[in-house]
Amino acid sequence: MSKTTSYTLFDNGEHKCIVFTSLVKGEGVQANQFLIVNGQDGAIIDPGGDLTYTPLTMELFKYIRLDNIRYVFGSHQDPDIITSMPRWLMHTKAKIVASRLWARFLPHLNSAFTMDKMEGEWFERLIELPDEGLSLPLGQSELFSIPAHFLHSVGNFQFYDPISKVLFSGDLGASLSGDPQTPVQNFQAHIPHMKSFHQRYMCSNRVLRYWVDMVKDMDIEMIVPQHGAPFAGRESIEQLLDWLWDLPCGVDIMDKNIFRCPEKIATMG
Repeated sequence: MSKTTSYTLFDNGEHKCIVFTSLVKGEGVQANQFLIVNGQDGAIIDPGGDLTYTPLTMELFKYIRLDNIRYVFGSHQDPDIITSMPRWLMHTKAKIVASRLWARFLPHLNSAFTMDKMEGEWFERLIELPDEGLSLPLGQSELFSIPAHFLHSVGNFQFYDPISKVLFSGDLGASLSGDPQTPVQNFQAHIPHMKSFHQRYMCSNRVLRYWVDMVKDMDIEMIVPQHGAPFAGRESIEQLLDWLWDLPCGVDIMDKNIFRCPEKIATMG
């Protein structure tokens, strides 16, 4: 890949948003990781797993000291989102921010060594997000967790930065090919890169419409998904919202014929 591993979404001198786009090597699905810095304080969004931990920390040193990372946000529980959590707990003082629905599952990611080292500190380091979300202070600013449940996880959040006006949208808006550093220019041409993923991974059109109704009134200048290209400017964002509003997906289109008892089982006995 000829482009650099990271690029700056926003920088006003005091507040920065950085995207890391090409840390996944080999057969892993391309994934974006995010750093937000306000003053000396930083937050990481969807840092990934062991595959990305070492290259991500090496990149982070260009922008922030690990001791200044206050939060590690996980939009949901997938391996490419948060399975590096034990390393962040061991090597930073950051708190883990995730849905309350996953709070009791996340300790399963920790090794016995990690749990022994933490000596019961785990739940003091976890911020459980209620279904409606909340805001958390970062330096002189704050970050908002935005509900996106069932898009695609049962406990799913997106994260909104009010200074850059960027919505970090997780898997919603994701594309599985194309350049993750170049905003979508031709929306119609981009649809084939998104459609099959959204139709299988998003729960239903009903939930998509709940989300669109919420987001259309937010002051957003860019939507940046965890995979693929961002959507920059109101025209591109509104095209995405219009497309999602009409998209049948998940249980809307699931074929009941898939749910068939295998013939061998049906005829046993």
